[in-house]
Amino acid sequence: MGNNGQRIKYGKQLTDANVAELSGLSGFTPDQVRDWHAGFLKDCPTGKLNKKKFVDVYKQFYPSGKAEKFCEYVFRTFDNDSSGNIDFGEFLIAISITAQQEPKKKLEWAFSMYDIDRNGYVDKKEMKKIMEAIFDLLGEERKGNNSPEVKVDQIFQKMDANGDGKLSKEEFVNGCLGDDYLRRLLAPSAS
Repeated sequence: MGNNGQRIKYGKQLTDANVAELSGLSGFTPDQVRDWHAGFLKDCPTGKLNKKKFVDVYKQFYPSGKAEKFCEYVFRTFDNDSSGNIDFGEFLIAISITAQQEPKKKLEWAFSMYDIDRNGYVDKKEMKKIMEAIFDLLGEERKGNNSPEVKVDQIFQKMDANGDGKLSKEEFVNGCLGDDYLRRLLAPSAS
């Protein structure tokens, strides 16, 4: 998720050294790290956020849509160690990437969400699954040119620079940086 493979595992207690390390990794000030930690523990007293709680929280932001499938992809991206829980370190790094860093970092994070099988590429099947989840989340109607299949074909026409039928991280990031419409569609927080 952009933390260079470092495994951060912090739960209920944070030492000053933990706070300093998390501050350095996230870009948040030590006071912000402590504030985020207090809020995290208020919502997750065990120091871990499970998938069900994550989906329940996320659904509040999209009451008219079906959030479950999209949340599953987002959760998997945040759950760096595939433990089935998001600990505070994973949570904070995810928040920092989605909330405050430059567009390229946000796009790299978005790519990791689209790369469902984690092989370093996004193929049309993976892109279609995510697009269907986005359509469900937003309650979008699927007909004519506004269908996941059509959107995926358009995306690949614009982004698949070498024509191999899959998108590398570089193709995805460069494609989004070079096209405002694609950036808003695929990674709205990177706009």
